[in-house]
Amino acid sequence: MHQPSDRWQLGLALSLFTVILWGSLPVAIKGLLASMDVNTIIWYRMLVSTALVGGYYAIKGGYQWRKMAQPKLGIPMLVAVIGLCGNYFLWVRGLDLSSPEAAQLVIQVAPMLLLLASVWLYKEAFRGWQKIGVAIFTLGLLLFFNHRLASLFGGGDSGEGDSQYNLGVVIVFISALSWTIYALAQKQLLKEFGSQEVLLTIYIAGAIIFFPLAKPEQLLELNRTELYCLIFASINTALSYGAFAMAMEHWQASRVSATITIVPLTSLFFVHLAAWLMPDMIQAEALNWLSWLGAFMVVAGSMTSALVRPKQQPIASVEAK
Repeated sequence: MHQPSDRWQLGLALSLFTVILWGSLPVAIKGLLASMDVNTIIWYRMLVSTALVGGYYAIKGGYQWRKMAQPKLGIPMLVAVIGLCGNYFLWVRGLDLSSPEAAQLVIQVAPMLLLLASVWLYKEAFRGWQKIGVAIFTLGLLLFFNHRLASLFGGGDSGEGDSQYNLGVVIVFISALSWTIYALAQKQLLKEFGSQEVLLTIYIAGAIIFFPLAKPEQLLELNRTELYCLIFASINTALSYGAFAMAMEHWQASRVSATITIVPLTSLFFVHLAAWLMPDMIQAEALNWLSWLGAFMVVAGSMTSALVRPKQQPIASVEAK
């Protein structure tokens, strides 16, 4: 097992930097969706991530691309590519139909599904506090959507706006399932490759897959603010993953994972800040006090499940969306 260095302050700083990047990402993408379609946004993100991470490996070396062609590794790699590319597409599509707050809260289902899938498939321990964490998390989600529960579960009258919002929430949930499939495949691949090698392969494949569907010329139609959003969203993935990986080198994985769980709260902050600064571009969702309580409970439940880990159990270093 990898032993982190004793530079926990650096690990904390890198974890918080990752939180800021992931928390602000929905704002940047939401600001783009009025002028750029989902496939084009994802293609630019994959292309820039390929250039940044690929450039790193071109200088450093060590990318085992020949080894990835082996049949026993090719299948889990294909599953990982489909899983993460599907997650990226579905999450952005769900974000387009719902809201940044809802998308960021619902995507937190992904690590919970990975926890439950690991217990089922790999017979990993499922401790009492983890069960409590899952229960708190579930209750938190219900409280966050308290004003929409009737329409979400098919009761009451819902207008066209509510129907689109509900569809967006469902799509984000499916994206969490897609991410879980990716994460399970990555568990197998990490026996042979580093996480950045796996991600670079997915970036390359994603750039190829989404290219026929993308409309690169939409770049010329963006105004200055939207162009900044695209640049930020495009470099966000590579930078956040790099910071996350470095944080794991200097701090315990459980501590890093627990810190990352505050991403939904930072998203709420950035969305409301952006709505105040750019009301014509970003609209914040109206939340009552039960929704705010639910958001904090989602974070508390995720944090509880992240901190309670069997000894020497590795934690997947992956991001949904």
